[in-house]
Amino acid sequence: MKNDRKKLALIGSNGMLARMVRHVVPSAYDVTSFDLPDFDITDRDLVLSAMMHLSPHVIVNCAAYTDVDGCETNEELALRVNGKGPGYLAEAALEIGSTLVHISTDYVLAGDKTEPYSEDDPTGPLSAYGRSKLEGETAIVTSGLARYFIIRTSWLYGPGGKNFVETILRLAGEREELRIVADQQGSPTYTEDLANAVFSLLETQGARRPYGIYNFSNAGSCSWYEFAVEIVRLAKSNKLPVKVERIIPIRTEDFPLPAKRPSYSIFSKQKYETITGRTIPDWRESLIKYFTVRQTI
Repeated sequence: MKNDRKKLALIGSNGMLARMVRHVVPSAYDVTSFDLPDFDITDRDLVLSAMMHLSPHVIVNCAAYTDVDGCETNEELALRVNGKGPGYLAEAALEIGSTLVHISTDYVLAGDKTEPYSEDDPTGPLSAYGRSKLEGETAIVTSGLARYFIIRTSWLYGPGGKNFVETILRLAGEREELRIVADQQGSPTYTEDLANAVFSLLETQGARRPYGIYNFSNAGSCSWYEFAVEIVRLAKSNKLPVKVERIIPIRTEDFPLPAKRPSYSIFSKQKYETITGRTIPDWRESLIKYFTVRQTI
């Protein structure tokens, strides 16, 4: 009897996105989890050995050093984790005939456009984090591996991890006034939608071979300020403890941080929608859904 089940190696399995990948994984996949301390993506020999031993059909890389400001003082570590590590996974995938799915970021872009970024637009990272993530993309693209999906995403939030939504909920319960940057535009991304997108892209494999780089975030866009206003509104409607009375829009220069952020991170998702035939939920719709499940997943 033919076994149609597929082995999936989930790298960075303890993280926020990987948690959701496990939650939504189709029943056809058997997931094997890899993460620190037993699995170190920066150890080439370990990566190759582990992947050769499992010989998965698919490798999904959710591992990353995502402390954007911390990367400014730890760029060498960022380059190892976000740059070299994905290259080792690509090397392994090429050797065993696997498909690699790698999660990247809007931080590989300069953020100086005034219309949505396509996958073909020039990169131009402004920070150590962005440079390290771009090096990871380049390592995959130049590895000789043909079967890869690099998914660039932005403003990610979901259950089980540090994210903007949970930070705002905490601060809104502690303070009467919040000051939030209003001159950076982007699109929030709910981990459930991104995790489902991973499998939607994997389903497209076949004669058309639609591999390459894809943009994915929720539909619509907002500023961090507008995002915070909507989070607080939903917190109140869900009867969560809210102390905040005023949310004040500020400029990026009024809230200096070590790493420079892109001021414009809005993606065109036409390529993803065309290839998969899927419609991407609006960010407000997904945020409402998150409030119903945030403590249960």
